[in-house]
Amino acid sequence: MRILGIETSCDETGIAVYDDNLGLLSHELYSQVKLHADYGGVVPELASRDHIRKIVPLIQNALENAHTSPSQLDGVAFTQGPGLVGALLVGSSVGRALAYAWGVPAVGVHHMEGHLLAPMLEDNAPSFPFVALLVSGGHSMLVKVEAIGQYQVLGESIDDAAGEAFDKTAKLLGLDYPGGPLLAKLAEKGEPGHYKFPRPMTDRPGLDFSFSGLKTFAANTIRAADDSEQTKANIAYAFQEAVIDTLFIKCKRALKQTGMKRLVIAGGVSANTALRHKMKTLMDELKGEVYYPNLAYCTDNGAMIAYAGMQRLKAGEILELSAQAKPRWALDSLSSI
Repeated sequence: MRILGIETSCDETGIAVYDDNLGLLSHELYSQVKLHADYGGVVPELASRDHIRKIVPLIQNALENAHTSPSQLDGVAFTQGPGLVGALLVGSSVGRALAYAWGVPAVGVHHMEGHLLAPMLEDNAPSFPFVALLVSGGHSMLVKVEAIGQYQVLGESIDDAAGEAFDKTAKLLGLDYPGGPLLAKLAEKGEPGHYKFPRPMTDRPGLDFSFSGLKTFAANTIRAADDSEQTKANIAYAFQEAVIDTLFIKCKRALKQTGMKRLVIAGGVSANTALRHKMKTLMDELKGEVYYPNLAYCTDNGAMIAYAGMQRLKAGEILELSAQAKPRWALDSLSSI
């Protein structure tokens, strides 16, 4: 079976061709970072228009690089939600149109299921069951995963996602957009012990997250501090340490609660080097294993959508071509396969 995957949930246009015997055959990705940089964040209307401009050439490139003609495809998978509704409409409209024109099934994929299954693209793929920490600019959640589609959300952010807090704090520090990776780089020059940030919601039971208060604490700290580069680096270090410690504490709590020894971390923030180092110490302590996607598949991409779509297509799921995009869509509402 061979499938085309399309991802357009936010500000990256991702296209991939995946074969269940040969693996990933091609992977095309266009980022809109430069387009949105002047505005300090994603402008939904501009994102939608840029997806329209880029999606067809990227599909053509992906098929050409995979040495695949439309007649060799068994299906088209696209991100149906959640995400920005205009951006989702571009991918879903093109995906459904191609499926109709080529006479193959269409499959609507949940964006977060794509992230959750991204580590399955690696040679050292995790086995079920496991606990998944999904951390990105739009989502932060802990999920108990028994099998594909058997998801129980254990906890999630009640306000800002971890990646969003990184980007907003980076902006307060005067860093360019997107600020999360730049803040992490700045934190490498920081020194411990200068600032102590809170670890929100770790002093109470439960597995939910809250990062908006941490962002406010950072804003107050930055306002009271001098403007030197070293001070900024020290604040970045303390902020990143607080976020990672919070994720560490919650993951440890989730693993003990479920009795599981496997942890999957996916989403844009999973590329953070300091986070990976800290989570390795956790799994060494618990005598377990931690899994990540390849760095190329941490952020939004078509490969994860193609893989997730293939699993659902193989299980017999076919989307009605009249189906609509879902800007809001609960992960635990998906059917098991």
